[in-house]
This record gives sequence, C-alpha cells and structure tokens, in this order.
Amino acid sequence: MVFGFSKDGAHRQVSAQELAAMLDAGEAMVVDVREADEFTAGHIPGAVNLPLSRFQVSLLPDPQGRRLVLNCLGGKRSGMALDQCSTAQVLVDTHLAGGFGAWTGAGLPVER
Repeated sequence: MVFGFSKDGAHRQVSAQELAAMLDAGEAMVVDVREADEFTAGHIPGAVNLPLSRFQVSLLPDPQGRRLVLNCLGGKRSGMALDQCSTAQVLVDTHLAGGFGAWTGAGLPVER
C-alpha cells in the first residue's frame, strides 16, 4: 500500500488491483464520492454513491466489518472526503489511488 499525504497527515491508498482483490475477498466496501451523473455513467461494482457535494460522515454506510474505501475520478475528491472523516475522527482512512480512472485503466469491471 502507498501512503499519500493531506493537510491532516497520511491517507492510505490502495491500487486498483489491491481493491479488486479486497472486494473479491469481501474485505472492502466502496463509497464513490463523485456526483450522481458520474456514478450513473459507470462505477465500481457494488459501490455506494455519496457525492462530495453533500458528503457527511454521518451518512457513510455501515461497512459490516469491511474496510470502507473511498473513490472519485482521480483521487482529489476522495482525499477531501477523507479529510472530513479525519476531522470527525471517523476511522475511514483509505482511498483508491488514481480513482475510477485507475480502475478503468486496469481493465477492471464497471457497473452501469
């Protein structure tokens, strides 16, 4: 895993391949912080949409023992959402390195 840095410290980043393996093993739940139209156009299978424009930590789904992994198109918005999680002291610290662009670039499945 790679570590990226934000104003509040480190954000964990997983690669598209690592996330795919986590999903296959039932170890992760993806929260996509892109806007609804972007999400509808294509997203990681099983992802939950919670757009950054109305993102609230209290609205995050219960991951039921899985790691919540945030994603957006390239990593900027998911990093901003992680900053909000950090400020609220919620244990969500991971996002997809390179975002949905990295997911599709790796040839991984897309749900529409």
